[in-house]
Amino acid sequence: MPFKKLGLSDALARAVADQGYNEPTPIQSQAIPAVLAGGDVLAGAQTGTGKTAGFVLPLLQRLSAAPSPYGARRQGRPPVRALIIAPTRELAAQVEASVRTYGKHLRFRSAAIFGGVGFGPQAGLLKRGVDIVVATPGRLLDHTQERNVDLSTVEILVLDEADRMLDMGFLPDIRRVLALLPAKRQNLLFSATFPDEIRALAERLLDNPRTIEVAPRNATIDAIRQRVVAVGRDRKRELLSFMIGRNRWNQVLVFTRTKHGADKLAQSLGRDGIRAEAIHGNKSQGARTRALADFKSGGVGVLVATDIAARGIDIAELPRVVNYDLPNVPEDYVHRIGRTGRAGSDGEAISLVCVDEHGFLRDIERLIKRTLPRETVEGFEPDRNERAQPVFKPQRGRAHHSAGTPHGHARSPGAPRGQGRPASHGKPKSRNGDAGARRRTSR
Repeated sequence: MPFKKLGLSDALARAVADQGYNEPTPIQSQAIPAVLAGGDVLAGAQTGTGKTAGFVLPLLQRLSAAPSPYGARRQGRPPVRALIIAPTRELAAQVEASVRTYGKHLRFRSAAIFGGVGFGPQAGLLKRGVDIVVATPGRLLDHTQERNVDLSTVEILVLDEADRMLDMGFLPDIRRVLALLPAKRQNLLFSATFPDEIRALAERLLDNPRTIEVAPRNATIDAIRQRVVAVGRDRKRELLSFMIGRNRWNQVLVFTRTKHGADKLAQSLGRDGIRAEAIHGNKSQGARTRALADFKSGGVGVLVATDIAARGIDIAELPRVVNYDLPNVPEDYVHRIGRTGRAGSDGEAISLVCVDEHGFLRDIERLIKRTLPRETVEGFEPDRNERAQPVFKPQRGRAHHSAGTPHGHARSPGAPRGQGRPASHGKPKSRNGDAGARRRTSR
């Protein structure tokens, strides 16, 4: 079924064709008509299946089909008509780029708002007026505090990667954002997985939503070949370097459990003659952007990342992902390996597992409902006498972040704007990045 038959305008269908897409993916073929119908939508699909276009295209269609009910201008600037909230800087930038790509034949202005970059230029952009805001929760609230953006005209709200936002401790911030929105609006909740917490949020946020689920809950993409390589805890780095060299891998995304571990591994690979960069919540936005660009262009062969960066990494035909450390939360495994095998391409996910991580592996296999094949590499077999040691588990965001505000003051979701926050004295202190670094300090 061509995109135009889904109800998209000629301008949008032309923009899609310009990108070389002819047929919609399953999530797109179901989500686009559902969003165009105007009701709330709860949608889940395996990562890499075109989920972003599934809400960006019908959002643009709905906005272009009718003028804003709040008039052409409000407070001297065009009203914000759509708000898309994403958990990380990279994902916000990626989604906003999709808005510009698919809306290039339409007259909409959009902005990506996130931390780690200058506050002033964003403020100027918002004050001039934009139709669509794509933002991380923390930086968005900073701008609302400074009255740089008025959210009372939003017609469509999208929560993208909602499961990740809950996991990162953003729920208090999301509630504060919701209090600034008009009661009458369309709500779209998109998520790579459907844990029970997402369904609970949907019950509170959505009004009789259309539920779309194109794959089993927490499923992993069939196109990804998954395997486990057993190794001793002290030989992981040596094994990874050996596998990269022996197999001549030229583009590998490697996941570690901690920020310190990512930096240490990237440096060690460099000493082995492998050009590697680390990307995590403590890196500046400029450093993260440069590392990702170098990786995409082939200038860097290995990108070492923590889970904080996993959701925003969208690389066409990424051949493989390596779990240097297994995640302590099994859902993160699904998100990690979903960086490969995207849009129908084949992919490979390799997990280097030592005796300390057998419990994490059991949890992952229980979640995805399959037993992953085990193998060893000659010369790197684990010592059968090696005993398991406790693995440091990074604290999840909700465990040590109670208020969800930059100043530690929570406000009831129903409280009027301005209550529950201290008076502003100049520009707020910049939230370091997307607040993931602040909330998940161990990553």
